[in-house]
Amino acid sequence: MAGKDDDTRHEGTGTAAAEPAGGFGPIVSSAHLADGAMPALSEVEFGMILAGHAFERWMIRCMTAAGQPGLTATEILVLHTVTHRGKPKRLADICLVLGIEDTHLATYAIRKLEAKGLVAREKSGKERLVSITPEGEAACRRYKELRERILVSGAQELGISSDALSSVARLLRVLSGHYDQAARTAASL
Repeated sequence: MAGKDDDTRHEGTGTAAAEPAGGFGPIVSSAHLADGAMPALSEVEFGMILAGHAFERWMIRCMTAAGQPGLTATEILVLHTVTHRGKPKRLADICLVLGIEDTHLATYAIRKLEAKGLVAREKSGKERLVSITPEGEAACRRYKELRERILVSGAQELGISSDALSSVARLLRVLSGHYDQAARTAASL
C-alpha cells in the first residue's frame, strides 16, 4: 500500500521531497536535473535564470529611460562599477568585481562607454585606468532616481525585509563561489 511519501516522490528517484500546497513538485526548468539528490538546487537555479534575465531587462530599460539607450547589461554593470566610490578603476579590477573572465567583453564595454562619453581612459604608469565622466555620472544619477522611484518603492510594497534580502544576497554569493569551484573542477576533467 502506498504511503504519504509515495505521493511526494520525484519520478524515478525514490527520494521524498516536500511539495508546496496544491500538489506541485519543485518548479524547475529541467526536470532531468531535478531528478537527483538535491531537487531544491534545481529550484534555485531556475530562480537564478529568471531573476538574471529579469535583472538584465530591468537594467537596460532603466538606463534607456535614464537617457542612455543602446547599452547592454554588461556595459551598464561596467558603468556602475566605474562610478562606484568615484575612483578610477583598472580593467582587471572591473573584471574581478563583476566576475568577468573574458577581459575582451569588459574592454569592448569600456570602449563603447568611452565612445558615448560616459567613461574616460587615462594612463597611469604602465596601467590604463577607467574613470567616470560628468555625463556618465549624470546617467548613473538618473538611473538611481528611477530605480528608487520604480524598483525600490515596488519592492518595499512587497513587504520583504532588508534582512531577508541580505540573507538572499549572502546565499547567492556563497552559491556563486560553489559554482565557480565546480566549474574549475569540471574544466580539469
